[in-house]
Amino acid sequence: MPALIDPYHRVIDYLRVSVTDRCDLRCTYCLPKDFKGFEEPAHWMTLAEMRRLVGLFVALGVHRVRLTGGEPLLRRDLPDLAAGLKALPGLRDLSVSTNATRLDRMALPLKAAGVDRLNISLDSLDADCMTRITGHDCLSKILRGIDAAMQAGFGTIKLNMVVQRGVNDHEIDQMMAYARRNRLVLRLIEPMPVGHTGRSAAGYDLRALGEALAHRMGLIPQLPGAGHGGGPARYWVDAHGGLSLGVITPMSQHFCQTCNRVRLGVDGTLYLCLGQNDQVPLGRMLRQGASDDALRQAILAGIARKPQRHEFTDRPEKVVRFMAQTGG
Repeated sequence: MPALIDPYHRVIDYLRVSVTDRCDLRCTYCLPKDFKGFEEPAHWMTLAEMRRLVGLFVALGVHRVRLTGGEPLLRRDLPDLAAGLKALPGLRDLSVSTNATRLDRMALPLKAAGVDRLNISLDSLDADCMTRITGHDCLSKILRGIDAAMQAGFGTIKLNMVVQRGVNDHEIDQMMAYARRNRLVLRLIEPMPVGHTGRSAAGYDLRALGEALAHRMGLIPQLPGAGHGGGPARYWVDAHGGLSLGVITPMSQHFCQTCNRVRLGVDGTLYLCLGQNDQVPLGRMLRQGASDDALRQAILAGIARKPQRHEFTDRPEKVVRFMAQTGG
């Protein structure tokens, strides 16, 4: 199978696809409470357009796809999209990122459509804290969604906890206990300065914390790619499979040298780096009648200029778009 290789010899085999930039929550590190600058639905990729573009990436060697947002479950046709993508020859792993507020109704349809894994945002197990972070009283809905996902039989469910100093960092032990009790993967994530909301989040250096927690809990390091997908987390596991702990450290210890992913925005814009502004207007080309060969050449040209690394540390003000506008 052909391979997408960037100028720094990284193989790009992972595509994240935003199916909507809208969300029913307003997490403090993601979207401003009064944000109204969403993409017009008329400019969203249709299911056919998403399947066509994803199909081109898969034919070029991408074998992991994650459906993101915004909140992807706001699109009622998400199971139809998932089923269409799952049928693509060469696609080996299909996952969905969600805040789980609608997952109690969508878990079974997504599982039936062929979704392999779920990434669920859960920053706190305290209802008041979740309300402060998200702007909504949503914890009970999220927990029902997680229960529904477990009952639906998903093989891997990851909990993503964005750790903010003085906000929820005191809850890490409680979250680890919840993950262990339910045999879920817990991932601790440093806030990223995407948009002014991300820059205002109270950062947390997770480099040493992950190792300290792993030592205290008797966890052992897991080799990269050993069953947890193709993302940037470093993992530790216990010998009995009761707890898997991951940390994602884009700020304190960036992982750009092993970056294997690009992102499609809801309008079909290809973003080559979360922390840069490099992009390719694939959606606009598609709607203007571009052939598959022209789109393929545009993808290859984009990968050929994928940046070496983000500039979050050196130029945090550079990326003004919000996280939901890029796709998780």
